[in-house]
Amino acid sequence: MKRTALVVLLVLLLLGTIVPAARTPEEYPITVHLTSSYFLGGVVSHGQGLDIVIDGKKYALAGDSDVALLALGDYKAKLVKDEHKTSYESFQEYEILFPDKKTRKFTVVGQSEGH
Repeated sequence: MKRTALVVLLVLLLLGTIVPAARTPEEYPITVHLTSSYFLGGVVSHGQGLDIVIDGKKYALAGDSDVALLALGDYKAKLVKDEHKTSYESFQEYEILFPDKKTRKFTVVGQSEGH
């Protein structure tokens, strides 16, 4: 009996290290407001484009599509890549958290100042 309990405990501990913890909104400190969602590449989708606003700044994002447009509104996000090789260039990538706890990464492909 003790051996079975030990095996069960070891399996649970192992699974705890393999299965990632559920994503929480606290891990995604940025609120993005999605103002436009569209397919890139014409009728047969090759990607998805998003126009978002973060703290009054407008960004255009591009990412993979699963053949469905995202609903407009607010989402939680985090900056997962922020490279600046010079003082005037940047490469950024955001990960957006959806209400069902799934995520998707989008690359910044444009930016403009909001008014």
